[in-house]
Amino acid sequence: MAIRPYELIKSKRDGGTLDGADIRAFLDGYTRGSVTDYQMSAMCMAIFFRGLNAVELGAWTRAMLESGEVLDLSDTPGIKVDKHSTGGVGDKVSLSLAPLAAACGVPVPMISGRGLGHTGGTLDKLEAIPGFRVDLSVADYRRLVKTVGTCLIGQTATLAPADKKL
Repeated sequence: MAIRPYELIKSKRDGGTLDGADIRAFLDGYTRGSVTDYQMSAMCMAIFFRGLNAVELGAWTRAMLESGEVLDLSDTPGIKVDKHSTGGVGDKVSLSLAPLAAACGVPVPMISGRGLGHTGGTLDKLEAIPGFRVDLSVADYRRLVKTVGTCLIGQTATLAPADKKL
């Protein structure tokens, strides 16, 4: 079945519930370009005003996660944790918390984002440090998480492309 962006946006705008398959198709269409930026903007506005229930939010999150390659870090021992941020002017916690957790034996693999309005994203701030690279290969990322306990990279065309685009 072909994606129906208008109908899905209208349904959410009018207080309807989106099922997981529709959410996945909508985000897949957006990542591939068949759902336009203005359609995604309209969907985001509808979601802002109407919200997502727990099932919709889970489906949206899973669809974003699975929009590209999903890294298997099972060869890195221990329970991996994530510290995620919505960014902001004082977005400094990642820089101290990830190495602290790693020093305690808790691996912290991180994939971070770009500009979030006027403040910039974590990646933008880190790239202001001379020599700091966020464009590591997946192989280097995996190696550093395994050996150092933490690493931070940005989304790519294959890692979380829906997140990168959105």
